[in-house]
Amino acid sequence: MSFTIGMTIFVFVMTMVVIFLRPGGMNEAWPASIGALIIFFMGTVSLSDVADIIDKIGGASITIMATIVMAVILESFGFFHWVAARMVKLSKYSGYRLYWYIQLLCFTMTLLFNNDGSILITTPILILLLKNLRLKPHEMIPYLLSGALIATASSAPIGVSNIVNLIALEIVHMSLYMHTAMMFVPATLGLVIMSLLMFIVLKNKLPKTLPRSTYDVEERFFTKNFHPLKGTISVETKKKRTAFMLKVLLFVFIMRCLLFVASFFAIPIELVAVLGSIVLLIWRWYHLRTNPLDILKKTPWHILIFAFSMYVIIYGLHNAGLTDMLVTLCEPIVNQGLMQASFTMGGLVSILSNIFNNHPALMVGTITLTEMGLDPITLKTIYLANVIGSDIGSLLLPIGTLASLIWMHILRQNHIKVSWKDYLSVSLIVIPAATVVSLFLLFYWVQMVFA
Repeated sequence: MSFTIGMTIFVFVMTMVVIFLRPGGMNEAWPASIGALIIFFMGTVSLSDVADIIDKIGGASITIMATIVMAVILESFGFFHWVAARMVKLSKYSGYRLYWYIQLLCFTMTLLFNNDGSILITTPILILLLKNLRLKPHEMIPYLLSGALIATASSAPIGVSNIVNLIALEIVHMSLYMHTAMMFVPATLGLVIMSLLMFIVLKNKLPKTLPRSTYDVEERFFTKNFHPLKGTISVETKKKRTAFMLKVLLFVFIMRCLLFVASFFAIPIELVAVLGSIVLLIWRWYHLRTNPLDILKKTPWHILIFAFSMYVIIYGLHNAGLTDMLVTLCEPIVNQGLMQASFTMGGLVSILSNIFNNHPALMVGTITLTEMGLDPITLKTIYLANVIGSDIGSLLLPIGTLASLIWMHILRQNHIKVSWKDYLSVSLIVIPAATVVSLFLLFYWVQMVFA
């Protein structure tokens, strides 16, 4: 048995090392799936465990992939290029204003879609926007870094913005509606403080005045892609295009709201998410006369494989006795009170996330909680503290989340170098403060409203 435990831990560690290093630009789903297969063939995870895993992550995975499909459809509409053009106009060429519009964009995109989808789509658009403004690489980094941090952390307020959050919800039997009711206010206030801190840290690196754009980002997209919404370059065309984009945005917002309505009435949210994607896909087919198959090709299905494989590996660690050990260590502290419990588990998940990535960290932390025999409100509160550690505390290092790994990969593809020094000069100040404040706010919000 000791050999099995040792081998399970070794497979997990080696899987995480390969994911972090990404040799030859390897997709993170490959090492995760290979590690999962080794764990399965070792016998640490049985077929019945795999069936249980599929049952737990099935709905969450379908929901997340459906929302990513919606994001890819919006990209094909030219929505993000349209938004980028509006951001330049609204900023009035002020570097400080642009910072806040980028923060708002990244926050909104994560709420409307999810953190991985937000990073995948907004990062290339921001790079295009900043290059168009003729900013030098060192001037681009503050915008890209702050945008990535807020986009990733913004998955905390609502559980549907992160696949690992949705999977963990299933484990603690918590509805999406209750997650949002308990978490939205404290987590959003924590994000506001995080944005303010980042602005203070980065202010001297942001250009006060931005250079003029070399071309119209919006028109370049519609001209280059022979888009049906192209029209002739005129005020009337832009008005029609804006009206269309606002209709699409309203539809996405309504579908997002319906997820919470479905959760409140115990209707599977994945049904609503898939229905929204299908309607938007048909809408796109009607307007663009484009075969929907190209969306299937552009959708990052590897995220689904990554999540499933990581859960298999975590189940292996659980079966090998890791969660029993964590229960023994944490239970005495958790029993001292809700605040101590929240900070202990939130801090533990933050540390584990920065060492091993937030996917396994949150899963291990959540499974550990279910083994402690806690009352429902305590279980849910400490679970949400885990989410703060997983979604915000994990950002201390650039290897703490899948979204940040994807972000770094996109930057490398675009020959933009962000060193660990650049990253840590911001994260070491901002992330611990934002995590601690969010945990405090969560505790007092629950005491005030739900206790």
